[in-house]
Parts: sequence; C-alpha cells; structure tokens
Amino acid sequence: MNNANNALTEAVYYILLSLIEPKHGYGIMQQTASLSGGRLRLSAGTLYGALVSLQEKGWIEPLGEEGRKKEYRLTDNGRSVLIAEVERLEELVKNGKELLNH
Repeated sequence: MNNANNALTEAVYYILLSLIEPKHGYGIMQQTASLSGGRLRLSAGTLYGALVSLQEKGWIEPLGEEGRKKEYRLTDNGRSVLIAEVERLEELVKNGKELLNH
C-alpha cells in the first residue's frame, strides 16, 4: 500500500489527488495549486521528477500523448496509497481534536 506506512509528502499527496482524473503536467500544476489554496506551487522540474518516481512505484501511469502533452492517470495501486494516506491524515486530525478538546 503506502510503502511501509510512510507518510506522503504534501507534493506527492496533491499530485496523486489531482490525478483522480487524467491530466497533463500543466494541469497537475494548476490543480495542486488550486487544491492547496495556492500554498503549493510545483516547478516543472519538481513535478516531472515526481512523475518519474511515481511511475516507478506503479502509482501513476502515462496515457497516450495528446499532441505534445503527455497525460497521466492514477493506477489502482496509486488509488490505494491515496486512500490509505487520507485515512492516516483523518486519524491525525481526530487525535489532535480529541486531545485539544476541539
């Protein structure tokens, strides 16, 4: 699943989340910025390095190229990793709220 229960980086989390629907690199950059409220702005180098790594892990896969734009999509394994991370984050928030009486 989530590689020995390691937490995902924020960038990887948002990249995977943005690929619930197939997107090309620029679309991923736009969506990650939007989802994070502008807090996370990926450079092209950071994004493409992450895309290579995520493909090697089997979490995403490229689709056919649309002109010069290659699209990517989440694999079933990537979806499982993302679900596990959402559940991990929910537990963190639940524990924090309980202890802070929030």
